[in-house]
Amino acid sequence: MHVRVLLSTTGSRGDVQPVIALALQLRGLGQDVRICAPPDFHDWIGSLGISSVPLGPQMRRGPWDLSSPEGRRRAAEDAVAAQFSTLPAAARDCDVLVACGAVQVAARSVAELAGIGYVHAHYCPATLPSPHHPPAPWPGWPADERGGNRERWRRDEQLWNDVWGPALNAHRAAAGLAPVTEVRNHVLTDRPWLAADPRLGPWPAPDDPGVFQTGAWLLPDERPLPAELESFLDAGEPPVYFGLGSRSAAADSSRSMVESARALGRRAIVSRGWAELPLPDGGADCLSIGDVDHRALFRRVAAVVHHGGAGTTTVAALAGAPQVVLPQVYDQHYWAERVERLGIGTARGTGSLAEALGRALEPGTAERAAATAAEIRTDGALITARQLVHRTDAS
Repeated sequence: MHVRVLLSTTGSRGDVQPVIALALQLRGLGQDVRICAPPDFHDWIGSLGISSVPLGPQMRRGPWDLSSPEGRRRAAEDAVAAQFSTLPAAARDCDVLVACGAVQVAARSVAELAGIGYVHAHYCPATLPSPHHPPAPWPGWPADERGGNRERWRRDEQLWNDVWGPALNAHRAAAGLAPVTEVRNHVLTDRPWLAADPRLGPWPAPDDPGVFQTGAWLLPDERPLPAELESFLDAGEPPVYFGLGSRSAAADSSRSMVESARALGRRAIVSRGWAELPLPDGGADCLSIGDVDHRALFRRVAAVVHHGGAGTTTVAALAGAPQVVLPQVYDQHYWAERVERLGIGTARGTGSLAEALGRALEPGTAERAAATAAEIRTDGALITARQLVHRTDAS
């Protein structure tokens, strides 16, 4: 059967890259696919020959201030409004809409209006309700760690209703749709898909029919490493990689990174990322890089120090590189905990970065990381693409 799929997401590169991986697998199966994503990624998606529709504001500019209740309310209203204004036209002639990430709150309403199938996917177990783990803390919202997991998930459910409910139901009413009383259940459906590796981020109740774990959606990358980077790697012992992805950071963050590596007699590679991290000095023992193939690079470094995004954590695990995770928001805390529990790295606690890096560089950590690498699956996007075709065919 020929299937026409709309994939929609909002967020940084960590939210968009898995969607591109799925799109390429769908196209490889002969299906039509279109992506709605922030305009930051429009050119990249188009360069891969995939139809792209810009959704919402530029994410790199930090469009929303989540530090105040008013800012958080405005962010919710803007996100819902952007989805209702963009997704209906993008979904025209499609058979199914796949919404990726918690911000895609209006996607099911659009699918309902279009009379097409709907799937909701997340990238981390801790963003889906389960009594086996607490909810991931929402970016910008005050942390609330009172009570057990069930109580915390009940408060999370109320937060969904309070934050998203007014904007969602106002737009639904304008479209002639009935109001939603349980926003989280409405958005996630009774069987969300979990695009996380089953070894690295397992669903805690594997026999639970309410979650379909596909495996992580990993994007193949055949770009060669830049010549300058190759030369640096060849010039000495494996260096330590430092990168914060799309996360913001203080301008002097790279100084503490490079100095932590130097304290252990290691060279350093610093990824500039969205924070545009500079090198602290002109030392020959450190190198600044832009966007490169992480799979190829991580196989050649002594350790990967990063922010704890789902994609970076998975690719580092696949490469067998020991990790140091510096979690700050949302699911990053979950991935930091998983890295420590598997013994493939550490999360920085109250000690120095050099101390955390030293623990990650211990021989036992490298051995466990290498063993775990053999268990990380790379077929998650293909499994998902096939399931989408089968699901649409069956319906």
